[in-house]
Amino acid sequence: MDATLTLLNLAGAIALLLWGVHMVQSGVQRAFGSDLRRFLGHALDNRIKAAAAGLGVTATLQSSTATGLMIASFAGAGFVALVPALAVMLGANVGTTLIVQVLSFDVSRLSPLLLLSRVAMFRTGGARARDIGRVSIGLGLMLIALPQLLEIITPYEDVPSLRILMGAIATDRLISVAFGAMLAWAAHSSVAVALLVMSFTEKGVIPLNAALALIIGANIGTALNPLIEGARGGDAAGRRVVVGNVVTRLVGAAIALPLLTPIGIGLVQIEPNFSRAVADFHTAFNVVLVLAFLPLLDPLARVLERLMPQRLAAADPASPLYLDDAALETPSIAIGHAAREALRMVDVLDSMIQDAADSLRSRDREAVARARKSDDVLDALNGEIKRYLTRLDPESLSDEEHRRLEAVLAFSVNLEGAGDVVERNIAGFVGKLLKRGTDLRPDDEQAIQEVFEAVRGNLRSAASVFVTGDRHAARVLSQQKEEFRRREADAIKAHFARLRDRRDASPPQATPLDLLRDIKRLNDHLVAGAAYPVLEAAGDLMPSRLAHDGDDGPL
Repeated sequence: MDATLTLLNLAGAIALLLWGVHMVQSGVQRAFGSDLRRFLGHALDNRIKAAAAGLGVTATLQSSTATGLMIASFAGAGFVALVPALAVMLGANVGTTLIVQVLSFDVSRLSPLLLLSRVAMFRTGGARARDIGRVSIGLGLMLIALPQLLEIITPYEDVPSLRILMGAIATDRLISVAFGAMLAWAAHSSVAVALLVMSFTEKGVIPLNAALALIIGANIGTALNPLIEGARGGDAAGRRVVVGNVVTRLVGAAIALPLLTPIGIGLVQIEPNFSRAVADFHTAFNVVLVLAFLPLLDPLARVLERLMPQRLAAADPASPLYLDDAALETPSIAIGHAAREALRMVDVLDSMIQDAADSLRSRDREAVARARKSDDVLDALNGEIKRYLTRLDPESLSDEEHRRLEAVLAFSVNLEGAGDVVERNIAGFVGKLLKRGTDLRPDDEQAIQEVFEAVRGNLRSAASVFVTGDRHAARVLSQQKEEFRRREADAIKAHFARLRDRRDASPPQATPLDLLRDIKRLNDHLVAGAAYPVLEAAGDLMPSRLAHDGDDGPL
């Protein structure tokens, strides 16, 4: 019974440590995630700056997985070459070791102060202050968990099951590496594993050489997260980054493992404290990898490009390309992936509008069929985006991330609605014309083609507003609603003028009024999906055009 309770207490302390690491990472991501992403994107001029940027961003985020997802997305979009992307990952690996260095000293007395600061920030601060307070409480929980771990494992000799488990891990270096990699992959954090190994080593639960092997495994395991979870089916450029990161760590492990005995002896001579020796090895392992591989990144990049060439085969247009499951742990990255997927919907909708216009101009039935078929692609992509974003934890989102998530959803939903207008109404109208063999008047058809071009231009503007969030461009786009109302009103006047003109003896022809109205509805979706979220966030959008109770006239 005592052994069972000890193992339960040990599991609880480990869970508290993991939760503290999670709170630190999520708090930093909520407070500074978008800023760090922009900083990383601007610091990729050369490999040295890229490595330094990776170190700084990861030291702040305390997650090389998050940094890896960021840089893989940049590489997949073509924003960064492979060599600086690999340099970022080398720097990121060093960044994760810094907090381990800090916590290797006795700083447990700071835990009450950190917890109190969290309460003060939560009660008096704004959104960012509360996020920083989340970081404080995470650090406080980690500092509480570490002494508990030491207290629990001190009498480990009296717990045979724990001793047997640790003995099995320490019997073989390869087993230790594999176990460390598995722990880091499962915990999504090499920091937590390193702190756990340091605690066990300090109390003699595992020998120093086994601890160093576990640290090597933890470095490999944390590199596996983006490879296994984030690169499935992704772009080849993004996969090269995460595969290259794994390769550098495997090479480092292959060189370091046979040398663990002399390395351990040298570390003990420099630092007799085993816990500090493990932390020093963790940092030194990654620093040596940076120094060794920075000059070798060019040949490594060539090998990776040869092994993973860009696929030329056309993918299923209805299948998402950018919705990586691993990015869900980093909301700012996940929302960015969803935004990229929504921009694919813009291209599909533009093709639908073009097909509808071509079918009217050239009397092409196949173009009508293509337009209707493309609506299935829009429906599928919109559904995937909604399912992806609803998997994000709302509590882990900052206010800015909430707004961006809602903007992405509004944009994709309205694009899907615009596609329905093209498929059900516009393509249906053209199909009826072709089936009946009737034509529009030449001047009416010319006007319709001009409206098609105008709405395609507004679609491009909507995509720009969605990406940039520019307030002025959003106002310009919203003003297009008035322009389309004017076109519809002019068409109605011209139609009834012809009906009143008895001298018009031409044969009866189809009226374009329904078609104009449908194109106007399509344009309304573009304005609602792109311009309105920006204007609402800026306070430029009225809640209603109706008069309030007691008002004499409309607003």
